Amino acid sequence: MPVPPLFARLVDDAGLFPPERLPMRDALARHRADTARSHPVLTHRFLCPASRLAELRAGWPDPRESVRVGLIVDTGFAGLSAALDEIAADPRLRLETVEIALPAADAAQAARTHVPALARVEAEVFVEIPRTAAWREALAVVAAAGVGAKVRCGGVRAELFPTRAELAAVVVTAVSAGVACKATAGLHHAVRYRDPATGFGHHGFVNLLVATCRAVRQASAADVEAALEIDDAAVLADEARAVADPVARTARRTLVAYGSCSTREPIADLAALALI
Repeated sequence: MPVPPLFARLVDDAGLFPPERLPMRDALARHRADTARSHPVLTHRFLCPASRLAELRAGWPDPRESVRVGLIVDTGFAGLSAALDEIAADPRLRLETVEIALPAADAAQAARTHVPALARVEAEVFVEIPRTAAWREALAVVAAAGVGAKVRCGGVRAELFPTRAELAAVVVTAVSAGVACKATAGLHHAVRYRDPATGFGHHGFVNLLVATCRAVRQASAADVEAALEIDDAAVLADEARAVADPVARTARRTLVAYGSCSTREPIADLAALALI
């Protein structure tokens, strides 16, 4: 089933991560079922921490099937080489993306030390840039190295959620610099909302797409931020529906995908908004 280019191959499978936290066996079973159904909103890429690669390899049931892996390097830069070697040693694992975080302490210096070498990794690399005063400097190093950035949009604690102004600034800067980005955490629904259980205000993934489209059209930072503020589903859907395909494709070169612990809810949300 064709979907508009704004939503095609958007959602990585992050079933191992909170709040879903599926056991490896259940996560792999769901992933295989999703792959068989082949919904075009999903990337059909399985996000796996480096620390759980052995568990993935032991749990993958069919030696004739391969799994497209997005490697989350939770072992830090020191553990990257070993994780890459472990994947290379198993022909069933097809490495597509690598995500690795800079330390919050002196992120700019860490970027200068570690990021240039990442360009030699034979996969798309996304470097998570912490929310510190040095984020622009770190992002400039990422851009110069020709790798991507990873943007954290939430998490299990309130302080992990960037403000709308912070997120808009990252979007505008990434579009201007031509940096591909992946988003992670907190994007549980299409439209921004407040979780009644936690009180956390969550960014919506369609809000983020629309904000990126506005940045592509060279809207002001205030207008990009305003897109992240929209909580009227009909208004947001109307703007998303009106995005021209060339703008959508350019926007998706910036926001290439995001990880979702649910592979059902993003599709259901888009369908409820009549966007797919």
